[in-house]
Amino acid sequence: MAQIIIMATIVVYLVAMLYIGIRCSKSNESVDDFYLGGRKLGPFVTAMSAEASDMSSYLLMGLPGLAYLSGLADVGWTVIGLAIGTYLNWLWVAKRLRCYTQATGSFTIPQFFSDRFGDDKRILSTIAAVVIVVFFVPYTASGFSACGKLFSTLFGMDYVVAMILSAIVIVGYTATGGFLAASTTDFIQSIIMTVALLFVLGFAIVEAGGWGAVMENAKELPGYISMTASYAVESGTATPYGALTIFSTLAWGLGYFGMPHILLRFMAIEDENKLKVSRRVASAWVVIAMGVAVMIGISGRALSDAGILEMLAGSDTETIIIRISDYMSGFGAFFALMAGLVMSGILASAMSTADSQLLAASSSVSQNILQEALHLKLSEKSSMFYARLTVVVISILGIIIARDPNSSVFGIVSFAWAGFGASFGPLVLFALFWKRTNFAGALAGMISGGVMIFVWKYLIKPIGGVWGIYELLPAFLVSCVMIYVVSKATAAPSKEIVDKFEEVDAMMAKK
Repeated sequence: MAQIIIMATIVVYLVAMLYIGIRCSKSNESVDDFYLGGRKLGPFVTAMSAEASDMSSYLLMGLPGLAYLSGLADVGWTVIGLAIGTYLNWLWVAKRLRCYTQATGSFTIPQFFSDRFGDDKRILSTIAAVVIVVFFVPYTASGFSACGKLFSTLFGMDYVVAMILSAIVIVGYTATGGFLAASTTDFIQSIIMTVALLFVLGFAIVEAGGWGAVMENAKELPGYISMTASYAVESGTATPYGALTIFSTLAWGLGYFGMPHILLRFMAIEDENKLKVSRRVASAWVVIAMGVAVMIGISGRALSDAGILEMLAGSDTETIIIRISDYMSGFGAFFALMAGLVMSGILASAMSTADSQLLAASSSVSQNILQEALHLKLSEKSSMFYARLTVVVISILGIIIARDPNSSVFGIVSFAWAGFGASFGPLVLFALFWKRTNFAGALAGMISGGVMIFVWKYLIKPIGGVWGIYELLPAFLVSCVMIYVVSKATAAPSKEIVDKFEEVDAMMAKK
């Protein structure tokens, strides 16, 4: 009976998301509507949709799983870095990017890069579009992987079949409703994710014997609740978590400056003066949501150590919320209903990011590659057709990448996050704040940042020791250096480009 209630709740949720997509499709009268919702988002929808699209499946699966496995240090410094990055992104980038893209008429991030630097040949936008497709495929795969793990763990469904069914729903409402559907569903999904997190945490703490019992269990594991040591599962001992590792983990926050699906929300708000409200709402929600997710992982570990839940290892630790919810569903119809809501929350976390990523990728292919790079003359209808086709193709590639049920959601997300952070993050900051930045510097920074992610992860990081840091930090620094050095070594930008920069400066001063 419990599983029937859970499944019914999930089905209602999925149908509701598709319904929103169909309703929002009626508002898509132009490509601008499809990609940016006509720049009509209110402050609360902007804030919550941005953070829901940011807090992907790693919020409900990756973070609790990491906390369950190794304790506080690794996940704690990651959360601190992400919280700082969230706030600074809203504070520094949001308003200025909204004003600049309004002044240049840009409605995709690649398009903004070319417009900002007078790139008539659209070289920057084409390369940026390729970067988006390359890194959004694995990012989307992480969302599908989370959905597959949910259904295979809870109902014993085949992992790949579960992934495909989830992908069909995500593609359905994204391809029909566009940006407005993605933002509206993300807003709803952020509420569901919040309810799910709080309810699971409360239940887990009560079942473990109270917060005191949870902490007593954690203290018995060496290094588990330390911020300068980490619990090693294999040896059952504490391993040092040094300053270099801490600094490297904090670098997660740098990724925010380059996330296309988050930056698009800044561009879409109806009034940039309302971004202050959005910043406060977004920052508060992120801190609370991530903090609760970490506590769920620690509480779940107490449940396993007490024998209430089975002990999890490896990538299975990322299913801890699913295990708690499954156990909870046995306490009656109400708890089964709440378990279904929790499962919907997990789906929400995966879907809210996947839909935004698919939308950003589709705009890159349709607008930046087909029309700007290949100079295809597409009507509004044809452009939207190719955008929707891109959504389908990337989803298929994502399913192929995530077909291994042992793939780690956190691992996949960390690589894609680093890719965007290093390729776009430095360029966004330099483009918005340093008028001496030129086309050559922008090109060098974007390429060097993206390439360094692969070089560091696959060639340098395996050496270990001091080289074993998160690839985002060195790649971000390399990109910054390249933008500055190449810009200074080559001709200054034209008067027209400088005038546009100063026009935006003046616009910002008046607001």
